[in-house]
Amino acid sequence: MSDDNSKDKKAVALRYKEFEPAPIVVAKGEGLIADKIIALANEHHVFVHDSPELVDLLSQIDLDEYVPQTLWLVVAELLIWAKSVEASH
Repeated sequence: MSDDNSKDKKAVALRYKEFEPAPIVVAKGEGLIADKIIALANEHHVFVHDSPELVDLLSQIDLDEYVPQTLWLVVAELLIWAKSVEASH
């Protein structure tokens, strides 16, 4: 997501399952759609990370496409961090 101004907000949702080659973009949007993606994530206790630069890059990927190898490291670090935060609660 980006800043607090709802119309400028962006969100991208990723799914990663064990043994898949990479995370997949499963939802993305701006404005009200971004708000809905974030609300659904929060409702289902899915980790939400605020990184406008990463969202800008991920939003260029088509739905149901894998995250490209150039972004694997940053996404992997984020997933590992989110898992550790989840485990500590």
